[in-house]
Amino acid sequence: MNREKESCVKALEEGKRLTRSQWKTLVSDPDGEDAEILAQKARRIREERYGRAVFIRGLIEFTDYCRNDCYYCGIRKSNGRAARYRLTREEILECCRQGYALGFRTFVLQGGEDPFFTDERMAELISAIKGEFRDCALTLSIGEREEESYRAFRKAGADRYLLRHETADPEHYRLLHPAGMSLERRMGCLRCLKELGFQTGAGFMVGSPGQTPDTLAADLEFLQELRPEMVGIGPFLPHRDTPFCGRPGGSVELTLYLLSLVRILLPDALLPATTALGTAAADGREAGILAGANVVMPNLSPAGAREKYQLYDGKLCTGNEAAENLEALRRSMEAIGYRVVVDRGDYRGMIGG
Repeated sequence: MNREKESCVKALEEGKRLTRSQWKTLVSDPDGEDAEILAQKARRIREERYGRAVFIRGLIEFTDYCRNDCYYCGIRKSNGRAARYRLTREEILECCRQGYALGFRTFVLQGGEDPFFTDERMAELISAIKGEFRDCALTLSIGEREEESYRAFRKAGADRYLLRHETADPEHYRLLHPAGMSLERRMGCLRCLKELGFQTGAGFMVGSPGQTPDTLAADLEFLQELRPEMVGIGPFLPHRDTPFCGRPGGSVELTLYLLSLVRILLPDALLPATTALGTAAADGREAGILAGANVVMPNLSPAGAREKYQLYDGKLCTGNEAAENLEALRRSMEAIGYRVVVDRGDYRGMIGG
């Protein structure tokens, strides 16, 4: 690692605010030695905060209808070849019951921005889940809503909310999204979620079309400003029925490097080793943990739904990605020196260690 990068990393470790130029220095042309140095630092920080625990989240993909038309997404509204579905209230609760029996204590409701799931329907569903599973945390990942919607979800009992910002650069955002979608609105939603007391998750794709060191520097600068409790980072993976069909996927190596950077930036963050990372590389999830991640999200959705919720081509939904194979996941984590824990896995910065 050259002297300039070393200086930037030292400033980051000391909790100093980096300039856009310093972030660009850190994300420009990292090599294998840079990545290993950062991974070692990231592992040390993560283990100081969380030990060698890996927290599991039960992912329930409950609808693939979406009102948006994001150019990178396989469930975009213009994709007439997508097999659409919605889980019923009882199907969702049954997913939670099966997950609870397996040991999950956090459930993640993820879906497209589906108008069918109104504020009232969502609030009733949240209340039902939290009423039956009182010792569990509930995370929502259902996109942009109005402040009163988020307020209703919080009142109903939702604990966390994931809303990846995708990019913090306005020009890059316009390249990835159609007119009518706004980076300003996306960031406003994230700030609103923080203000309402949600443990809030942001994040971005690595290697999305048009991404540059400048746009990555903007992403990291935004994370430093927002200080989210969770950050989701995964490689861009193309879908055959989108405008970005045929584009190259994002780099696994750069994704791991950025995971380590985010761990150093946000020592207490809940940082998933994402399904996209596991899809892009056979050992992607394990590599993510070794780069500083501390969360994995096996799939609790019914088998038929897993196959339909195709954000990108080739998405893993079987093997260690499936919640019913939790024992295999435990073994894969133990093989690299970590342990899956049955725990809500709360953000340590909020509960004092």
